[in-house]
Amino acid sequence: MITDIEDGKVGTVITKDLSRLGRDYLKTGELIEMVFPDYDVRYIAINDGVDTFKSENELMAFKNIFNDWYARDTSKKIRAVFKAKGQSGKHLSSPIYGYKHSDTDKNLWVIDEEAAEVVRKIFRLCIDGYGPAQIARILTEQGIPTPTTYALSQGRDSGHKNAKLHRWGNETIAHILEKAEYCGHTVNFRTHVKSYKNKKRVDNPKEDWLIFENTHEAIVTQQEFDLVQELRKNKRRPTKHEKVNPFSGMVYCADCGKKMYLCRATSLTAEQEHLKCATYAKDKGGCTAHFIRTVVLKEIVLNELNKLLVRVKEHEDEFVQAAMNNSVQKQSSELAKAKKALKQAEKRITELDRLFARLYEDNVSGKISDERFTVMSAGYEDEQKKLRAAVTELTAYIETAEQKSADVTAFIQVVQKYEHITELTPEIMHELIEKIVVHAPDKSSGHRTQQIEIYYRFDVAVATAVADSMKYDKKRKAA
Repeated sequence: MITDIEDGKVGTVITKDLSRLGRDYLKTGELIEMVFPDYDVRYIAINDGVDTFKSENELMAFKNIFNDWYARDTSKKIRAVFKAKGQSGKHLSSPIYGYKHSDTDKNLWVIDEEAAEVVRKIFRLCIDGYGPAQIARILTEQGIPTPTTYALSQGRDSGHKNAKLHRWGNETIAHILEKAEYCGHTVNFRTHVKSYKNKKRVDNPKEDWLIFENTHEAIVTQQEFDLVQELRKNKRRPTKHEKVNPFSGMVYCADCGKKMYLCRATSLTAEQEHLKCATYAKDKGGCTAHFIRTVVLKEIVLNELNKLLVRVKEHEDEFVQAAMNNSVQKQSSELAKAKKALKQAEKRITELDRLFARLYEDNVSGKISDERFTVMSAGYEDEQKKLRAAVTELTAYIETAEQKSADVTAFIQVVQKYEHITELTPEIMHELIEKIVVHAPDKSSGHRTQQIEIYYRFDVAVATAVADSMKYDKKRKAA
């Protein structure tokens, strides 16, 4: 309509009432008072008795404000309804990719098996060490329909008008991997809109989310989901090699604590591929290379993993007891420190409140000057702000630690999947091992040896081994 007005095609605009032209009083007023007169357009609102060619319409501005208030009031009521629905544990959105509405209950999500199989594939590929970009490329090459394409083929509205129909995107994969709904949980209040006039969605902090567990059937297990979230914390840049190295992102330097970079190239053989300290790669004086070949590390890890399998199967009760004791002892020590620090911070915050009140009284009574009061109060406020941030962080840590128990049973179940491991894959590594720490080489014995520490998941155990490159080379030549 505005385009036609600007082109001189419209002489009169007629609406039932002012609210039909708009409920935003600023924009409606601009149209009636500025745009329409600019192009000699007559405006008539029948029920409100407005005719810009016949009268001054003195009450028009107030009517526009009342229309705006009505829209605001309606928005509040709708928000209240959605808030109550979200707090009751019902889904606030349409089913995500992999789910659909139940035929008998519109509030229940049920698995859409065809799409769910793709979701499972995405999680498996991530566990195998592939990143979102690599997974997106694999799915595109295999001709798997994107979520938007699939929704349209099922006669459903995808909700994404500008989505790519023939190519998977990195962000699509990343969003799927982050959805706790795939574990069977309902997650509400992830986002909000700024106002009833601005519909742009803004992310809420995670502490404001409401999560209701086990509200629908899960597509992936909680263990798989947790493992993927842990892997996603240590995002790695994609490589040109199709085959993912099982050690990528899992090996750390014992001295500086940084990750060890995987050095591989088409010009290097399998025996030449190696890992070296990230700090050393950037600053030769910051650390030592901690150089270790992947074939040597692979042999050690395979040997230790198979020892673990035998130990668990032959002495499961002893292993469980030792793992529980190790986890509980470590957790109790860290919890005690956190609780002590929290108590001290809360005590200091209360003390600062008293000091600030006394400082204010001294300023009012004239005992200290306004300049002195400003300097001291600013210092107290800054300290209190830092303490409150520390209290929030410590409280979150304590709550998480108290809820987290040593999930040794889950670890045992994973171990029991394997009889004997002959090939080290990213999936095996991520399921069983938390991290690997490599110490600096020792050449005092005439051999180049390195101490290796293998930290298993859930703090169940730590294995220590010694890597001897020369010993490995002799064995390889003999073979």
